[in-house]
Amino acid sequence: MDAFSKGIPKAELHLHIEGTLEPEMMFELANRNGVPLRFKSVEEVRAAYEFSDLQSFLDIYYEGARVLLKERDFYDLASAYFVRAAQDGVRRVEMFFDPQTHTERGVSYETVLEGLSRACEDARSRYGISSGLILCFLRHLSGEEAMRTLNGALSSKERLLGVGLDSSERGHPPSKFVEVFARARAEGLRAVAHAGEEGPPDYIRQALDLLKVERIDHGVRCLEDAELVARLKRDRVPLTVCPLSNVKLRVFETLGTHNLRRLLEAGLAASIHSDDPAYFGGYIGENFAAAQKALDLSADEVRTLARNSVEACFVESGAKRALLDEVDAFRL
Repeated sequence: MDAFSKGIPKAELHLHIEGTLEPEMMFELANRNGVPLRFKSVEEVRAAYEFSDLQSFLDIYYEGARVLLKERDFYDLASAYFVRAAQDGVRRVEMFFDPQTHTERGVSYETVLEGLSRACEDARSRYGISSGLILCFLRHLSGEEAMRTLNGALSSKERLLGVGLDSSERGHPPSKFVEVFARARAEGLRAVAHAGEEGPPDYIRQALDLLKVERIDHGVRCLEDAELVARLKRDRVPLTVCPLSNVKLRVFETLGTHNLRRLLEAGLAASIHSDDPAYFGGYIGENFAAAQKALDLSADEVRTLARNSVEACFVESGAKRALLDEVDAFRL
């Protein structure tokens, strides 16, 4: 089951590329770019990856991102991720990136976009992995700042798949970002948003009703609201769940108490992803295998999770059908 869970074809739809910055690469890029780190060793960095909540993670996440300065840095970061994705049976990646994390440090949007785009193009030819980029707005910043970021990105909007919403959820409801999401959708971009991880079920409802998103990232708190669950089931709204992340950030105390199985039993379109794998102790294959073991998921349930990830992709119907056929045909 471990090999089956890791190897089954799947799509990765909840992956922050800045969250794949392994400590070894952090030191490599810091040395390359002359960026001082407060950590003295890789071991010291890993020891700091003990978090009490989302904010305690974000503090070190933004600190680590300081080493990303040049196009080559973003290319190397994404290329290293794609190596792991290929090993984990990933066929499609819809990758989050946070331009505001970089532009506020003087790194141009074009530098970030070009490095990531080149890595995505190379991954298709090297590994057969198709991909798209989702520009995420930082929700702890203002809606006006998000709009400025979007306006700066629209000249190259053909290189984007969609927009998303991430960072600190508590106290930052989706309602802050109605105008920028409406503008993005009007420009032909798809829409997703983090909601219902630490925030209440109402944030999921706001994301659907106000931002008109097509996927909910996380969404695990939906089970607190029966009416919302019925709606998510009826409309087959995808929930991109990140089990190891949820445990690392204390959303659940243990993987064995995670509500993933209950989401499936409720008929919801839940799927498994890795979020910020360098910080949370596992890429997508490890998330699949760890969740399968902790929750005693059957092969059919693992296949359902993989199918759900593909069904939630923003790809045309023919490509989606081909990916679903791969999932259905997979055997060890």
